[in-house]
Amino acid sequence: MEASEKPQLPLDAGNSGDGIVRALGDRLVIERLEVEDERAAHLVRERGEAGHPPAQTVRDAIEIGARVLEREGAAAEVDYVRAEFERHAGTLRERLGRTLESGEQQLAERIAQSFDTSREGSVQKEIERLLSGALEEQRTALLRLFSAEEGVNPLHDFKGAMIRAFKALDARQQAEGQENRGRIDELTRQLVELREREEANRRVAEAEEAGTRKGRTFEERVHLALERIAEARGDSAHHVGDERGEGGSKKGDTVVEVGAADGQALGRIVFEDKDDQLSRNQAWAELNAAMAERDADFAVLVVAGEQNIPAKREQLVEYEGNKLIVAVDPELPDELGLDLAYRYARLRVLMTRDRALEVDACGVRDAAEAARSALRRAQGVRLALTNVDKSSAKAREGIDAIVADVEAELTRIEGLIDL
Repeated sequence: MEASEKPQLPLDAGNSGDGIVRALGDRLVIERLEVEDERAAHLVRERGEAGHPPAQTVRDAIEIGARVLEREGAAAEVDYVRAEFERHAGTLRERLGRTLESGEQQLAERIAQSFDTSREGSVQKEIERLLSGALEEQRTALLRLFSAEEGVNPLHDFKGAMIRAFKALDARQQAEGQENRGRIDELTRQLVELREREEANRRVAEAEEAGTRKGRTFEERVHLALERIAEARGDSAHHVGDERGEGGSKKGDTVVEVGAADGQALGRIVFEDKDDQLSRNQAWAELNAAMAERDADFAVLVVAGEQNIPAKREQLVEYEGNKLIVAVDPELPDELGLDLAYRYARLRVLMTRDRALEVDACGVRDAAEAARSALRRAQGVRLALTNVDKSSAKAREGIDAIVADVEAELTRIEGLIDL
């Protein structure tokens, strides 16, 4: 009953030698059908070896082939429809072309009439008239709006706010100005007090320096004495004992730049201070190293007392044309001997700088020797004063006379050099 209701293929369709194929509804029944196709047979065997049932492979091949055949028929029909459409479309385009050509001419004439700028009623003229009117109305409305003094003016609140802000700013500036003037007066008062305090501190420091002079090191005392001597002659003295020179060492304790207080330095003198005794070779090594490190023209070895003069060397005697030794009181180095050594070294630097100076060499040597002799006498008298209590007044008168002789010899040396 079920088979009779579905569309069927006749049982005698095809030759009996080709097998029996029946189409029952959506099913296809094939009996004793032999297909001679090498590729199909190879495909069934290959998929069977891979585990696919042969019947399933044949079923898939029939389904795929049926779809391909169906698409080929549909493609043929589409080609036919396309050909017919192209034929009719060509005719239509030809008719439309003729119609559009005639319509284009009419449209062009209408557009030319509507957009002709020479015609009063053209589109351009109408647009221009409308824009001019609209702009004029807007301009008039804006002028009327911003000229109003009432609240309708959008700038009314802004103008009021700006006026209030400027008034507040002016009041604040005046208040700040008064406050700043008060601060300036207070700072001025504090500055005056600070200057007075600094002046008082300076005076106290000077007093303390005078009272604690013996508390300084020998090097510091010698430098202070050299600083005073240099300042009196327009020179500049620099304490360099803690600074490394160009060579990296700290050789040399005080460097004097001759004439540097009034302009460019005319030469340099280095002073090396020692409160212990050096050998002759050590002394010369120290002075040579100090001159090299500080780029000096003359070197002076300042020792604390005559007992520290290097062996086989004398003070206030020039050695090698650029070295001198002077012994000073360890506690009061700023006495006659240091001043004499300073002035002599200064003159030698100036003589070396300018060979064209007219110098009485013999007179310089004689004056220097006389000054050195006077200095020795003064030192001898001073030594005597430490051991003799009686007749001290007479001895002091004698040392004052000797000091005057030394000063006179030093003045004579400086007068022999035409500076």
